[in-house]
Amino acid sequence: MRSSRKGPKKSNSNSSRSGGGSSRGKKPLHKKKIKFNAYKDKLKREKKGDPVPSMSEEVRLNKYLSNAGICSRREADVLIKTGIVKVNDEVVTELGFRVKPGDKVQYDGETISPDTKRYILLNKPKGYAVTTSSREKNVFKLVQNACKEPIYPIDKLDRNATGLLLFTNDSDLQKKMSHPKYQITKIFQVSLTKPITAEHLEHIRTGIELEDGKVWADGAEIIEGDGKEVGIELRTNKKDVVSRIFKALGYDIKKIDRVSYAGLTKKDLPRSYWRPLTEKEISFLRMSRKLK
Repeated sequence: MRSSRKGPKKSNSNSSRSGGGSSRGKKPLHKKKIKFNAYKDKLKREKKGDPVPSMSEEVRLNKYLSNAGICSRREADVLIKTGIVKVNDEVVTELGFRVKPGDKVQYDGETISPDTKRYILLNKPKGYAVTTSSREKNVFKLVQNACKEPIYPIDKLDRNATGLLLFTNDSDLQKKMSHPKYQITKIFQVSLTKPITAEHLEHIRTGIELEDGKVWADGAEIIEGDGKEVGIELRTNKKDVVSRIFKALGYDIKKIDRVSYAGLTKKDLPRSYWRPLTEKEISFLRMSRKLK
């Protein structure tokens, strides 16, 4: 299992999420505190990251930093000049310096490796955009303490949508899972303002023509008796496809929640929290095959 701290805030024994201090909030809040504390304690006992074999030849320091996902090579040259990069505990400011196998490279006091891959699963809350803008609430702020290496989401969710987002610095896996031929399975729970009809459910299964082509669901079912809660399973990378499907049928949406992504689920992952993937989960994603 893996170690980490919760995503949205730094651990603080006096905060309402950490289980201490204030009893402010709704009546069941104390139960949530207990659950969150147990979750944080479990993550602290786990090991994060997925290191793979190190490089076998010398490489320029700026390329080493770039391969580690710290920044671009040009930006790495600036970092090196400022003196915040060390090799074998010695500050290096020489731009052409070459790193040998076995060298210890440190950036901002932390040892890094170009071969350390990170895989972070976030249960995104409502109101967070999938953007790097510092002017608004964004998902990167929720995972900023997940690891030292920069990580990026494989795909996107609308600002007001909730549910699973997978972050990584593994460019090969990111390209693979974003490729249309792989068509990763995603399951959504959609809350509507009015009950859906059986005819429209069948329409979703057989296919709906959108402005960028026809799309259909592998499954679409009512998951609550009043017909306003619908489960839909899709294998498409089309943008905002869930909201566009229901809008095309004349429905207003109250909530979209992605409950499953590529076989990963929200089990034991509270809203706004993240966790590193297990080795088994990473292997499963890497073994995914293209559709015929």
